[in-house]
Amino acid sequence: MQNGASNGSSSEFFNLKELPHIIRALDKNQKVHENILNVIGNTPLVKLNKIPQQEGIQCQMYAKCEFLNPGGSVKDRIAFRMVQDAERQGILIPGKSVIIEPTSGNTGIGLALASAVKGYRCIIVLPEKMSDEKVNTLLALGSEIIRTPTEAPSDSPESNLGVALRLSKEIPNAVLLDQYNNPCNPLAHYDGTAEEILWSLDDDVDMAVIGAGTCGTISGIAHKIKERCPKCIIVGVDPYGSILAEPDELNESDVQMYEVEGIGYDFLPRTLDRKVIDMWIKTDDGSALQMSRRLIKEEGFLCGGSSGAVMYAATKAAKQLKAGQKCVVLMPDNIRNYMTKFISDQWLEARDFKPIPNNNELWWWNKPLLENVVPATVSITLNSSITDALTALRKSSSPVVTVLDNKGNLSGVFTADNTRKRLANISGSSAEALEKFVVKKIYKVDLANNPSLGAVSRLLDIAPYVVVVKTEPSQSVPKIVGAITSDDLLMLVSSDQSLKNANPICAKAQNGNVASTGKNGSISTPDSLQTNSGITV
Repeated sequence: MQNGASNGSSSEFFNLKELPHIIRALDKNQKVHENILNVIGNTPLVKLNKIPQQEGIQCQMYAKCEFLNPGGSVKDRIAFRMVQDAERQGILIPGKSVIIEPTSGNTGIGLALASAVKGYRCIIVLPEKMSDEKVNTLLALGSEIIRTPTEAPSDSPESNLGVALRLSKEIPNAVLLDQYNNPCNPLAHYDGTAEEILWSLDDDVDMAVIGAGTCGTISGIAHKIKERCPKCIIVGVDPYGSILAEPDELNESDVQMYEVEGIGYDFLPRTLDRKVIDMWIKTDDGSALQMSRRLIKEEGFLCGGSSGAVMYAATKAAKQLKAGQKCVVLMPDNIRNYMTKFISDQWLEARDFKPIPNNNELWWWNKPLLENVVPATVSITLNSSITDALTALRKSSSPVVTVLDNKGNLSGVFTADNTRKRLANISGSSAEALEKFVVKKIYKVDLANNPSLGAVSRLLDIAPYVVVVKTEPSQSVPKIVGAITSDDLLMLVSSDQSLKNANPICAKAQNGNVASTGKNGSISTPDSLQTNSGITV
């Protein structure tokens, strides 16, 4: 068992034929299963109808519904297979071994599921980008969670790979199953997923479109299908910002971070065999997430964002096929992990994947947010102490303190609520670095983009506050204006409405100052609110 992910493609891919195989009968189902792990696999192949028709596709398209696995994703297959193999080799010992794995979440959930059934302690290391739903599912299954910076490259000691490798050396009886280098990853799909596809379509497959993450799925399926259907075109799907696609020119992009989870990497895992992939299609967040919503609404597939990426690519690739030919699209995971992400209209709107809805019934909805009505925040630097942050919070009338890096860029915010949660629930200490207490997942608007009060209101549907910045043409670093809460917005709009009703109500914007709107609908405040009064501690 190898520790650590490979950062290059020099290693030869595995000879899958020579490895031990586990083949299950595909033509009947057991009436009773021994435990939930035995339900993994044998997912249905379902015909796609509305989307192919709307996209002008002539061939038959089928979805391999991996989101119906018990843990919610295709990664249940490899998690169970890696555990089975490690137990067979004596690497995993029930009641003694500790499973540690770096993951984007789904493999972690699969391993947590296996650990819950088999009684292993399980530690999952995943980037901060991954959804809270994944974290909560892992915790419910009894796993321990360690979060790592999303921006940390794979070869950094701070990445999820680096942290998992370190922990595997520090913790007694730890086992790093290492999905990126473990042959059981592609083997699970060579023996299982591919066999199911071939059985369902009587060994007649013209195209298979599969997302590339750890790449075990696409490599394992491709090897088996090409043995029986040499004509089959294997299409790999890779997001902009990832380097898995070939040729490398496809990867030339200025995208640094993408929202879709579970596909794409900044290194080449050993479980990737580019030789069996006939073509690559790169995808962007907007197209992927919009297609995910279409799959849910038009086909009834309760699937995740990576399914949208694969389906979007499939609508492009399948146009080369003719009537009567068959294209399989693998749908990796389900909707559960993204209920507060792309399933939310407000989340999509915050990232410009969906326009802000119109509301002509509310006089204030389309009014611009102006700088002079935004309550200012106190700002501190990232090298400040927790004591400094708490002092700044007490000085501020805002519930947040904005935290800046050494270049003046916004790193996140410091809040009493998040600090309390860390101290109470994560065994945190006030002696830790401030960075441990900074909330990086924040919603913000830039006054340079003329955000409306309606847009702010939509963000406040899913966030307790919205940070307001202003990008000046002459400055590279946006200016921190402040933060606005539901209370602030309510007081602002109710003040003007009450004036219309001849019953004025004072709207306290900050430190007792009153915000109001004029007869023409423009918003004004006292002079004391005309500038940002934030200070640096």
